[in-house]
Amino acid sequence: MSHNSFGHLFRVTTWGESHGPAMGCIVDGTPPGIALTEADIQHWLDKRKPGTSRFVTQRREPDTVKILSGVFGDEDTGGQVTTGTPIALHIDNVDARSRDYEGIKDKFRPGHADYTYFIKYGVRDYRGGGRQSARETAARVAAGAVARKILDHIVVGGVRIRGALVQIGKHAIDRAKWDWTQTEQNPFWSPDASVVANWETYLDDLRKAGSSCGAVVEVVAENVPAGLGAPIYAKLDADLAGAMMSINAVKGVEVGAGFGAAALTGEENADEMRMGNGRPRFLSNHAGGILGGISTGQDVVVRFAVKPTSSILKPRKTITRAGQETEIQTTGRHDPCVGIRAVPVGEAMMACVLADHLLRHRAQCG
Repeated sequence: MSHNSFGHLFRVTTWGESHGPAMGCIVDGTPPGIALTEADIQHWLDKRKPGTSRFVTQRREPDTVKILSGVFGDEDTGGQVTTGTPIALHIDNVDARSRDYEGIKDKFRPGHADYTYFIKYGVRDYRGGGRQSARETAARVAAGAVARKILDHIVVGGVRIRGALVQIGKHAIDRAKWDWTQTEQNPFWSPDASVVANWETYLDDLRKAGSSCGAVVEVVAENVPAGLGAPIYAKLDADLAGAMMSINAVKGVEVGAGFGAAALTGEENADEMRMGNGRPRFLSNHAGGILGGISTGQDVVVRFAVKPTSSILKPRKTITRAGQETEIQTTGRHDPCVGIRAVPVGEAMMACVLADHLLRHRAQCG
């Protein structure tokens, strides 16, 4: 299968299947001399790993990362740094239960990629979805941790990337109550504490009913240097959109005001400018920190919509590999809302894109 690599100067190739022995990635293009330990990466993997609450899959994976190459020095004394060579990251799978999928090995799950994978390749790993599983995103989060280290190493003051869940099903947050500190205080990464109890009840009811729901995730990057991205075919927002759309179950992406911009007038949408402290100051950020595909120096703001989990307990009409009509009921351990664990994945993809564009910008413009 081709197309398992992402990025240009900062390039990530992921490998592994949901029920294979391990997952991992090769990160190429990291500059030498950047401090990097397994603990630096593990911090972000712990945000994504399953089994952290009753609202996500109960598959118990510690997602312990091992650095196999690309660093040199003593990790215990903090002297371990990148060498400029490919960084190989390895994550064991320890809690796969392939027997849970025996009943669907010849059936296609509606809304899932089972059918399209089989039509394209003629073979399908039904055990947890194989390569199409969201388990693959563990490798992306590991790569995103390396990308964050690059951003912090090069950009004065570092680049701060944070994600939040802003909608579950039809239930959205009150943006007037946005508090970033709350995202670390609840299992949903919600910046609005007032919606948490309602979301808990909603998801408990969905799970008991054997159903699922979608969500909307927002990712914000602060202190992004102006000038990242290029006109026409290397627009920063285009690469961000592609990165977010590559995440499992994502069906829509918007930057800044996004689709809401269609309802604004020209004067409302214009991000007016003034001078402040000797530099341009924008009076609003409908553009999401990107104009003409190039960063403005404002916060980069991206949102993406995640569809409901396709693996559900409720029987659905489908067909078999032989073309026979039948019904399917998916057992096993699944997220009632995959949008929850998509938050750290969205952060990682933001970091990978920004690191790649930062290195590309330096290569051309110094």
